Amino acid sequence: MKDDRRSPFRDAHLDRDTADHVPDTPQTRAPTYRLAFADEDFLCREELRPVRLQLELLKPELALDEAGIESTVVLFGGARIPAPEHKARARTETLAELTRFYDEARRFARLMTRKSMEAEGRQFVIVTGGGPGVMEAGNRGAMEEGGQSIGLNIVLPHEQAPNEYVTPSLCFNFHYFAIRKMHFLMRARAVCVFPGGFGTLDEMFEALTLIQTGRMNRVPFLLFGRAFWEKIINWDALSEAGTISPQDLDLFRFVETAEEAADIIDNWDPAPPRSDIPGR
Repeated sequence: MKDDRRSPFRDAHLDRDTADHVPDTPQTRAPTYRLAFADEDFLCREELRPVRLQLELLKPELALDEAGIESTVVLFGGARIPAPEHKARARTETLAELTRFYDEARRFARLMTRKSMEAEGRQFVIVTGGGPGVMEAGNRGAMEEGGQSIGLNIVLPHEQAPNEYVTPSLCFNFHYFAIRKMHFLMRARAVCVFPGGFGTLDEMFEALTLIQTGRMNRVPFLLFGRAFWEKIINWDALSEAGTISPQDLDLFRFVETAEEAADIIDNWDPAPPRSDIPGR
């Protein structure tokens, strides 16, 4: 809740704005004269990294609080998976086949946004990495349903720019991967992972590790596309080797469709052990 009590001290905005009107002298032109909080060169110094980390944690947190967002549904997935209408542009046959997950992510986001709007847009708000591919599909589905969605972009040499479907007031940009990951999970009521590459794998395993170690509460953790995931990761081999416990395989579920995923989230209490799933 916003504190409406007015501070008895002079507002920092006033000093920042009036600093532009001081006499032009060698002293006022010196970098040392700049107000510390308005000095971008100073804030970018290596010694100020702890301050920048704190600012990246705090800025989105305040904005999401002010927007009244209480919980989110996380969508991780590949930036290189094109929309079906752009299937011909896919670089490989596999990427072309994976375009169906663009549609599943889009449809799933619509279902979750409908659920969110029943809670006045405060719960189950879609959050993605804000980029293309599966991320675009998630934000697109939310917008098509008439709701809002969050985009957590990060500065990268390639692939990262906000897609046009992110709610502008909920579009954020990050320098630090670690802080961005925290914001993905701080409000998460479910984590949905679509086929993807290094970034998707990184996000998936970090979130699973947090749940495995008890650092994060267990939530529905859904992997779209059993064939894809079982081809690239031998989950059972990890258990058989003893590098994870057999019960760790119960931390996630495979799903194929948006409707299947939405049903698990709607009926989470929590989900039954993986061994109780038909066909396992």
